[in-house]
Amino acid sequence: MKKTEPDKTRDQVARRILEFGPATAVELAEKLAITPAGVRRHLDSLIAEGILTCREPYQSATLRSRGRPSKVFLMTDQGREKFEHSYDDLAVSALKFMASKNGSYLVDEFAKTRALEFERKSDSIINSKKSVSEKAKVLAKLLTKEGYAATTDKMGNGEEICQHHCPIAHVASEFPQLCEAETAAFSKILGTHVQRLATIAHGDGVCTTFIPSDISQISKSKMKEGAR
Repeated sequence: MKKTEPDKTRDQVARRILEFGPATAVELAEKLAITPAGVRRHLDSLIAEGILTCREPYQSATLRSRGRPSKVFLMTDQGREKFEHSYDDLAVSALKFMASKNGSYLVDEFAKTRALEFERKSDSIINSKKSVSEKAKVLAKLLTKEGYAATTDKMGNGEEICQHHCPIAHVASEFPQLCEAETAAFSKILGTHVQRLATIAHGDGVCTTFIPSDISQISKSKMKEGAR
């Protein structure tokens, strides 16, 4: 059955969120050249079908005092399955098969190999003389090209990379080794210790990685946790 123009526009709204991560109605209207009222009608329809959901946008502590921000719209698991992510089921099945036949070490190796491939794409960052903060910004741009809709923000005495979308969230929820290897890759790329604070794969609204300006900040934090 041939899709009508409203259906095509509705799909464009959903696909924009799938590929670039959570967005406000105003942002979607600007990017897709649709009136705000038209975007909201499509958003309401997509929410009613369970393809999208809305929530308050993720904000660092430094931004929470600047007034109430507009709600952002993001893809649900049901929506991801509908829009080209059914192949995740095949990936999960393949990794489960590997683990059952040869042990989980093969899954670990797969995760490490995938992380190494990303490190190779990041050679220019690794070899750069830029500061850690500047490297983090370049890394966020690379992650965005890879489909993670990443941004950076100041957080206390450090920097935070926020990945607003995760193309492999469904797979990573079954195999956390993927997230662990990715975090280790970030550390190598930036040349400093990093700490993963949240992941979409574990049900959080965004993946966040903290990059301290002083490595001792994390060490002190861990010592305090151990003393409790």
